[in-house]
Amino acid sequence: MFDIHWIQSKISQCGYYFTRHGEQERQNDNLTIAEVKEALFNGMILEQYGDDARGESCLIVGFTDSGKPLHIVCGEIEGDLAIITVYIPTPPKFENPYERG
Repeated sequence: MFDIHWIQSKISQCGYYFTRHGEQERQNDNLTIAEVKEALFNGMILEQYGDDARGESCLIVGFTDSGKPLHIVCGEIEGDLAIITVYIPTPPKFENPYERG
């Protein structure tokens, strides 16, 4: 299980990277790396995925300094934080940043 403090410390120590998919999704939503970091620093773990076929991961909900909601799926690979995907939660899939539609 992931801990938000571990995730935030990895961001502070530059112990993270975007997967190819995560980087593509970040660019698709025109999100900066700074915005993703902002959302992780003030975020909370919304869901934990312990038995995912690709490995353990979690969904974080957080907000940029300007108030934009982000969902960030993270995992751990070789001791580093892997940002698997990042997106802006929108209807119909999400009713609001905290609830699925």
